[in-house]
Amino acid sequence: MALNMTKVAYGHDSLPDLKDRIDLRKAQGALVLTTRYLPKRHEEMSGGSLYWIIRHQLVARSPLIGFGEAEGGRVAIHLRPELVLVQGQPKRAHQGWRYLEDADAPPDLDKAGADIAAMPPDMIGELSALALI
Repeated sequence: MALNMTKVAYGHDSLPDLKDRIDLRKAQGALVLTTRYLPKRHEEMSGGSLYWIIRHQLVARSPLIGFGEAEGGRVAIHLRPELVLVQGQPKRAHQGWRYLEDADAPPDLDKAGADIAAMPPDMIGELSALALI
């Protein structure tokens, strides 16, 4: 089982806003975030994902590719530039990143059984905020 991490989508108030950012990065070919420290459990994260928090909800994930070096002695978190919608799950906001065990991670919407993933992202965000999906 892979280990995942969570991160607040700082500066993004909605799922469509985050999706636009990811699509822009996809056009550039890479999605890289930086952090101060290499996660101690980084070796367990092979095959894991970074789960995005918007408005106190886990709403989507981006698959982790790996870790590297960034400018100024920082650590680069390399992600696949894609956004996989997940079934909304309440999650308190926090600074930086936190670990998320695979057993505690919400299921992807396309695996949840319904055609929810075909809905517009803003509608999914609103329904998720209301705990309807």
